[in-house]
Amino acid sequence: MTAQSTDPTREEIDSLVKQTPPSGARRSVGFVAVVATLGSLLFGYDTGVISGALPYMYLPQAANGLHLNSTEEGLVGGILLIGCACGAFFGGRLSDAYGRRHNILMLAAIFLFGALGCTFSPNIWVLYAARFILGLAVGGASATVPVYLAETAPKSIRGTLVGIDQLMIVTGQFLAFAVNAGIARITGGPEATVTSVAPGTTIKIDGVEQAVEVGRTYSWDVLKSVQDAIAVDGGTGNTWRYMLVVCSIPAIALWLGMRMMPESSRWHASQARYIQAIAELKRVRRPDDDIAAEIDEMIEINRREASAERWSLSRCFQIRWTRKLLIIGVLVGVFNQTTGVNTMMYYAPKILQNAGFGTESAITLTVLTGIASVIGSSLGLWLLLRFSRRGVLLGGTIGLTVMLWVMTAVFLFGINPHLDDAGNILNTMPAMVPYLVVVVIVVYMLFMQGGNAPGTWVIMSELFPTRMRGAAMGFAVLCLWVVNAIITFLFPIMMDKLGPVITYLTFSIINVIAVIYMHRNVPETKYSSLEELEEEFQRRYA
Repeated sequence: MTAQSTDPTREEIDSLVKQTPPSGARRSVGFVAVVATLGSLLFGYDTGVISGALPYMYLPQAANGLHLNSTEEGLVGGILLIGCACGAFFGGRLSDAYGRRHNILMLAAIFLFGALGCTFSPNIWVLYAARFILGLAVGGASATVPVYLAETAPKSIRGTLVGIDQLMIVTGQFLAFAVNAGIARITGGPEATVTSVAPGTTIKIDGVEQAVEVGRTYSWDVLKSVQDAIAVDGGTGNTWRYMLVVCSIPAIALWLGMRMMPESSRWHASQARYIQAIAELKRVRRPDDDIAAEIDEMIEINRREASAERWSLSRCFQIRWTRKLLIIGVLVGVFNQTTGVNTMMYYAPKILQNAGFGTESAITLTVLTGIASVIGSSLGLWLLLRFSRRGVLLGGTIGLTVMLWVMTAVFLFGINPHLDDAGNILNTMPAMVPYLVVVVIVVYMLFMQGGNAPGTWVIMSELFPTRMRGAAMGFAVLCLWVVNAIITFLFPIMMDKLGPVITYLTFSIINVIAVIYMHRNVPETKYSSLEELEEEFQRRYA
């Protein structure tokens, strides 16, 4: 029996609405959004928390750290993003099969399992596995939470609620930075207690050369240069575990909260379960809302989707105009990551340490990065309402390019001339230079979250025709996550082997290429309906 033959008429829908009670207690749409976006908060927290945890992981195992090298540091960050790619790929399919609410409940459990796995990891290999599991949850949340919000919200506030999802992600990152800073202040920076030392071993503390003393606890910032000449026992290496375990709290809150939430009525309707759809919709609508009209609209959408031919990814590549759109969408997503944004998020303490800050101060200052992200994300929502999508994207990317040039110049002219042969910063460096790096990072994040990021995601969501949207968007996001993982892995190696100047110069050159490409190829999507865009793109790229 076809879906159309079993669809109720409008009169039958009216009768069903009158007869069907709500499936449970009424929930305001705002409350539903707060609970569901805890998944997005976890998304942000788990991607941001590693920035403060890594400096403690560098401590030797005898000081309760993991004794990471730069390659292992890159893997700790990058393997989560590989998990994100897998989670995003499968998350949408699981939510289609089993429901949005059930998928978020499962993701909450995976978030909790991954958080506890990271916290109690006895070695780096278990940490890799736990970070991959966390990545599955992060990627799954990125594919499921926006869909759940869009399908639950009334038309009038749908865009706002989906926009809040992005705001909650950056709020989660800010929370991670704040928690990291608070824990670092309580426990102190990375420290280790010296138990033996080779004769004649000296270190510099506040510019004064002094002998290393057995039994004394030192900052790892000063000990790491002589680590081959000392033995340690005890230290603050466990601090990273405290930072990572905090995300178990919102994971539990998400699981408990989603148990009280309704399933997506749109998902029920897509399964032709119209009575269940009505019962769920009644939980999130006011008594005077026209529920029958919403259900009727869902049925009409089902009819259109049932009659529309879905295009596979391979077919998208075979047709000239859809192949062009797919290439544009993929490159917009890839260029979003080659800005180096996540190097600023994940490795901000490392950057600030290279600029001359101690580890504890560097972790504390990353809070400013989180504040800038929240402000920038809020600004981005306003800019998209006032200006063109393409203009917001290009303006943000140009601003990022300028900031990367400034960062290159600061290290080239302000920091490198004041390094000794071992790479240590001399007292001759002006005191303002490290703070200039902080300013650059803050302004960089404002351009990112206020321009490039919102422009990227909105254009990607509007670029593809309906018939290919699922396959094309999934492929573009997959490419985005993979490039994110590669850059996250390579950045600490580039900083150690090439230095900050070459590293940031490389990112700035890529961004120039991105600006040129997007100026020439990325179309405007704001002023036309999705149907009009499809007709325009077919004419333009055929």
